[in-house]
Amino acid sequence: MVNNSDFTRRGLLATAGALAVTSTWALGDDMPMFDDSKPTKGIAIPSAQHIQEMDAAPLIMKTVNKLWNDSPTIKEPNALQFTPSGTLIILDQVDPNKVFEVTPTTGKILRTVQTESIHGSGITIGDKGAWWITSTQSPVGENTPMTLMVDPQTGKTLKKWVTPGWGFYGPERAPRAGRPAALPSGGHDVKWAGHGQYWMAVPASRRIFLMEGETGKIVRSIPAPVNRTHGLAIDGNYLWSVAADFYQIQKLDSKTGKILAKIQLDKNTDPSIHGLEIKNGVLWYCDANKGWVCNLT
Repeated sequence: MVNNSDFTRRGLLATAGALAVTSTWALGDDMPMFDDSKPTKGIAIPSAQHIQEMDAAPLIMKTVNKLWNDSPTIKEPNALQFTPSGTLIILDQVDPNKVFEVTPTTGKILRTVQTESIHGSGITIGDKGAWWITSTQSPVGENTPMTLMVDPQTGKTLKKWVTPGWGFYGPERAPRAGRPAALPSGGHDVKWAGHGQYWMAVPASRRIFLMEGETGKIVRSIPAPVNRTHGLAIDGNYLWSVAADFYQIQKLDSKTGKILAKIQLDKNTDPSIHGLEIKNGVLWYCDANKGWVCNLT
């Protein structure tokens, strides 16, 4: 188990039993090498460094606009992505997952596609139109969380890869009486970066990975600032990242992962933050708990 006080980027592997990863780091990088056959365990973040970054980051004031709620048809919207034509696709977390294409401002459903994803948590559109869906649980017939390349017309899986760094996120905990055993988790969101690559947040690994779309191989990664990194949005050279455990949306340097700014939402009055997207400089998000789609102005 890693304690916040002794968690540092280069000290990560010095803590015995902290991770189910190999003992080497990528040369000249801070990225650990993950063993896809074993779950990652015991990473307790944010580190003191990230707490300091969060505290020091400028606060950007925004108003949450609750646009529409299609529940129970779209009961648990967990990810969203604008299409090239300007419509919005929504990934519903209800298993097996459906994708709804909707009119962004009203939620009018234009079409529905049934996929093979289970407990999907992220969706994006590749250069040639295919969808990439990542999920927190294993597809039927598999025993590890996976990322799927999906036909956008039929919903059939074209390719699939084990999600790097999958496992149990946060500090290790003893089993709790009367409660089911914790399940390992996979990816929380994906966003297409262009040039055949996408960003993917994997909370158990404490990383946000830049991935090769056609091979599922890691290009590089940056440290995730919090335990529950959820939605992602790409804004030029920056990433917006949902820090669900702090009810924040954070602006990150996509080269280092440093927190540059933050938007603070109200846990008591604002819908929960899960999926994230950006269009014309405006951030959009969805709430898998109560079904809301919102934007920030």
